[in-house]
Amino acid sequence: MASFQIQKFAKDITKNYKTAMKPRFRQLQAFHAIMDSGTVTGAAEKLGISQPGISNLLSQLEASSAIKLFERLHGRLIPTPEADILFEEVDTLVRGLERTSQTLNDLQSNRLGQLQVASQHSISFGFMPRLIAEFAAERPDVTISFQSQYSGKVQEWVAAGLFEIGICEAPLFHENLDAVLLQFETYIAVPNGHPLAQHEVLTPRLLRDTPFVVMGPQHPTQRRLRQAFDDAGIPLRARVHSHLFKNLLSFVKQGMGVALVDQFASEDDQELGVTMCRFAPQIPMEMAVVTSKSRQMSRVGQDFHDLLIKTLRARATAAPSR
Repeated sequence: MASFQIQKFAKDITKNYKTAMKPRFRQLQAFHAIMDSGTVTGAAEKLGISQPGISNLLSQLEASSAIKLFERLHGRLIPTPEADILFEEVDTLVRGLERTSQTLNDLQSNRLGQLQVASQHSISFGFMPRLIAEFAAERPDVTISFQSQYSGKVQEWVAAGLFEIGICEAPLFHENLDAVLLQFETYIAVPNGHPLAQHEVLTPRLLRDTPFVVMGPQHPTQRRLRQAFDDAGIPLRARVHSHLFKNLLSFVKQGMGVALVDQFASEDDQELGVTMCRFAPQIPMEMAVVTSKSRQMSRVGQDFHDLLIKTLRARATAAPSR
């Protein structure tokens, strides 16, 4: 089935709220849980129903939509391209209804507040858990919802009201967002013992013919890195392409090359195995703390927002000039 037909089917479901609340939504919820957890077992644990129940709901969804969502291979479910498209369309709906259910539970149990934060990946491993723990230490009755995702998805979730606060990389793609923009210096990660590690500052000329582990071509830091090499008249030798700063750092540890990473990537890494060198010309990473223009923040959210901005500003190089 053509992708536009899949998208139309998914959008019809998300627009028809009454239909979504009938058994069809339960089918979508089972599908979403399988995609999110990766297995039928994980989906069953997440939703609190049996594995046969999950399989039955999935079969109903495939039958009613006439779409094959998974290939069965050696007992595993492999998502089809149609499944990926459907997941993108229904993700916000399912998470939104789950959040509504959680809010009702919080109200019924008289909990005093909930912190709802989503962040891009690089700060989600060390920086954010540490800051949230610091914040929560004096607020034992506050429940916490934290999720890491790609920056575009973080913006979508905050704009849709699924999370109060988001931390993401610029640029912004949604008009319904207020943002505090900050810049952070990036560094060249070099394997320990590599001759380049003796330099405090690396340049394109010093890095000539050095293999790089790089982000995708559309990532802002990757574009700026390539531009720096182009301006110096030196080709950038990209050996490995990946999608997370943490992944880049892991390849550097294995001696696959050097990488431009943000300052958060190496935090709380007990086996770092790399030397962080400054790069000239300096390549900033622009980050944004975003909130919804149409949703007033809770008192808990505002308090955490203030702490987050204060902490990030202490580490930032400057605010972007725009």
